Amino acid sequence: MPLLPPPYSARKQSPPPARSGTVKSSPRSRSLSVRKKNENSTAAPPPPKKHRFTLASLRGNYQPELSRRLFRLIKSENYVINSYETAGHEQKSVANQLSEWGEHTGDDAVNELSDKLGVLLSELGNQEEAFAQNLEEYRSILKQIRNCESSVQPSRDHKSKINEEIAKLRYKDPSSTRITTLEQELVRAEAENLVAEAQLTNVTRSKLKEAFAQQFVAVIERADKQTILARNGLRMLNLLDDTPVVPGETIPPFEQEKEANQILLDAEEELKDWSLNIEEEVTTNAHVVTGGVIDGIGAAASSIGSVAGSVSAAPPEHLVHPAIRHVSGSSSVASSSGERELPYPLSQSERSVGKSIMRRQESMLAMA
Repeated sequence: MPLLPPPYSARKQSPPPARSGTVKSSPRSRSLSVRKKNENSTAAPPPPKKHRFTLASLRGNYQPELSRRLFRLIKSENYVINSYETAGHEQKSVANQLSEWGEHTGDDAVNELSDKLGVLLSELGNQEEAFAQNLEEYRSILKQIRNCESSVQPSRDHKSKINEEIAKLRYKDPSSTRITTLEQELVRAEAENLVAEAQLTNVTRSKLKEAFAQQFVAVIERADKQTILARNGLRMLNLLDDTPVVPGETIPPFEQEKEANQILLDAEEELKDWSLNIEEEVTTNAHVVTGGVIDGIGAAASSIGSVAGSVSAAPPEHLVHPAIRHVSGSSSVASSSGERELPYPLSQSERSVGKSIMRRQESMLAMA
């Protein structure tokens, strides 16, 4: 007789005996049950994501010094988001397993309530995935600060390079005529860097406020909706009669199926009617934020309501960082006028400020 694989027996295991009480096999609504039509096919959950070392991991070492720390923070936030997505997926897998276990217990009440509890647990998993999506939006706002820092770094490096060249020439050849040329170039570089640094401060403050407002509002939404689901889960547990039975006593059938379905419908209605209601409102004096949590329209309208009747959806030109501003006819640099092409476009107001600073510093150099 050929050897059989473990457990060394060709006998199949018999199904567990059914307990007292019949198990209903009525068709189920998708919103009231987490069980699949083909209950025999249980797909294995996907393996958890592993953070492997790739060439993309080296990008942090080649980031500008100014944006390197924020780059690493954004990279770490990506791991956090993946963890929440995995937690949501595993939570829905646990909900399916709970429903399948309850169906095979042979207890009518456990069968019904385990399926209903699985619906609530599955919705908890959906909330984790929705929270991860909100964190992704918060992370994308932080990227705008990182990009702004990366664009300002060349301006700082250019100014430092000119200072080093001037210091070398003054040490080697103090009478060189190139020193005057470099000093004039330094004046222009300082003017450009002054505008860029101011814009970096504005962008950093406004986007930092917007990003973490997005995160904290997402935390509040997740907590409120999880509270709704948990409270209705406690209501569901009260439908289960846990009175001890005597051996041989017949267990009464489960007759609260309508109440269990109503609890799920109440939970669904409460989730639909949920709205953000917080006392700590985040205000902003920055430009209008489109698509984010902070709405700058109210703040802007209160400040310029007497002048303009409506607020534009696009931010004013002087509030947009030069590195991300689109080159237009008003902000582009005309190379035909003989001026040096700048690494990013400037508005007319910024150009006038820069020219005034250049004239003041040139006059100081001439007097020296």
